[in-house]
Amino acid sequence: MLKTALRSVRTEAPAPVDDALAIEFDDVSLAFGSEAGSMMALDHVSLTVPRGQITTVVGPSGCGKTTLLRLVAGLLQPSSGRTLCNGSEVRGLNTGIGFVTQDSNLFPWATTLSNIEFPLTVRGVPARERRERAMEWIASVGLSGFENSYPSQLSGGMQKRVSIARAFIYEPEVILLDEPFGALDAQTRMMLHHQLLQLWQKRRMTMLFITHDLVEAITLSDQVVVMTKRPGCVKERYRIPLARPRNVFEIYLEPGFDDAYGALWKHFKAEMSTDTP
Repeated sequence: MLKTALRSVRTEAPAPVDDALAIEFDDVSLAFGSEAGSMMALDHVSLTVPRGQITTVVGPSGCGKTTLLRLVAGLLQPSSGRTLCNGSEVRGLNTGIGFVTQDSNLFPWATTLSNIEFPLTVRGVPARERRERAMEWIASVGLSGFENSYPSQLSGGMQKRVSIARAFIYEPEVILLDEPFGALDAQTRMMLHHQLLQLWQKRRMTMLFITHDLVEAITLSDQVVVMTKRPGCVKERYRIPLARPRNVFEIYLEPGFDDAYGALWKHFKAEMSTDTP
């Protein structure tokens, strides 16, 4: 059976920086204010993301999953507590991370090649090196032959591969992924799970992944974090016992899958509406 890690607890002082951690939420709370009043989105979240691993966050809609990513990216600042990335507190825009959003967010006027090159362009990488690295990534995500295609000429799955290559091309140590495969059909999603794990196996970057899909979470992750309903806080954290490399096409047959799904579903279900069957 899976062993449940310690529940998150409120701390009186910031925890020391741990070099083995890529991301750390240290007693983070966040409230959004408006004329109608304030809404607490996150409530004293303490969570660590080990370096070189895939951590997935699941929880009911509105529990603050995407808010966690926006804190790491520096797009939001906590009301209290602190967010650390690679040992440094995030106080502004974090340019050291890659971010794959729910939408592909490709430039419609740019080709596959130009879209993937873009992060290197803004970093001043010479044109020849940009082109070589972009072509390598195009091959890595299975898009050879589509270098000069525009987003409107690509399927949803192909567009998502472009956005993944664009996030990975400058080799950030941390990749944030916000339900990147949620809008895709089951077969395409499975193929992209396979490709994503192949990329991770080669490079071992840290990934913080958001999903509503427990099967997706188990398939990809080293650990899965279950959030409570709003205001979100960490309810449970699980180590996934499945061996790597994983066969995403037969993940249901992996020893430990049923136990993992049952344990996660028990806590996920408890945070949903009481009329859930």
